[in-house]
Amino acid sequence: MATTTSITTTYAGQFAGKYISAALLSGITLDKGGIEIKPNIKFKEVIKKLATDSNVIKDATCDFVDTGALTLTERVIQPKEFQVNLELCKKDFRSDWEAVEMGYSAFDNLPPKFSDYLIGHVSGLVAEKTENNIWKGVNGNAGEFDGFTVLAAADGDVIDVAAATVTSVNVVAQLGAIVDAIPATLYGKEDLHIYISQNIARAYVRALGGFAATNSGVDAKSHMWYGDGALTFDGVKLFVANGLADNRAMAAQKSNLFFGTGLLSDSNEVKVIDMADLDGSQNVRVVMRFTAGVQYGIGSEIVLYS
Repeated sequence: MATTTSITTTYAGQFAGKYISAALLSGITLDKGGIEIKPNIKFKEVIKKLATDSNVIKDATCDFVDTGALTLTERVIQPKEFQVNLELCKKDFRSDWEAVEMGYSAFDNLPPKFSDYLIGHVSGLVAEKTENNIWKGVNGNAGEFDGFTVLAAADGDVIDVAAATVTSVNVVAQLGAIVDAIPATLYGKEDLHIYISQNIARAYVRALGGFAATNSGVDAKSHMWYGDGALTFDGVKLFVANGLADNRAMAAQKSNLFFGTGLLSDSNEVKVIDMADLDGSQNVRVVMRFTAGVQYGIGSEIVLYS
């Protein structure tokens, strides 16, 4: 059965060559390199964790003396398989104002401009869903894998900080609580980030502006100073992760967070298959297949604001 298609467009002059859709969340975490990407995982990959005690330096003697304990453990990242399957009937487009682009034969084609748009639109939806899955996905839900906040919430090694409803009034105190919980061994690391939700980012930018007071805030520019540039708090970089739920955050090193997949190109490949030559139907299928999953290395080096 073909996917239900509803066409409500109106002819208003020559087609301008553009389709407009609602703005999609970009896959910002992967696009901006917010976490490590581990490609070419066919089934599973083991992430090794090496831990030593802090008391490895001892007073010197003439003999070799074991001075510490070394522990090697592991976590497994197992990308989950996903697919996108849509089926459109070309007949649904004959009454549309792009019908002439399908050709005049009874054996017509999907409008080429619509085909191009559809590929971009489906790819955008996958990017949006993957971004959400990375942070708040739940493996038990169709089309999802366990995200970082779900994995961390179930791990007793992760450092927990109780969350609140974040506003411009309390955002500094809430971010401060996260920084205070970061282990001393991590503070100052080059790749340490606090991954924050959009509402926390907006509250923080507003707070930096001095709550809209005249001639206050950074460089006396009130909240007008911020132009989507880099944000920091107490010397720690902030990364706005669109997939995080409101009032949620996580502090971790980028090198401790991993996204696993098979071929990176799989998530950028959308196949549009005209079924006319295969089964004589007027259907066009849109197919996409890819794998994705996340995992972190050391739970005790993660602060979860939740």
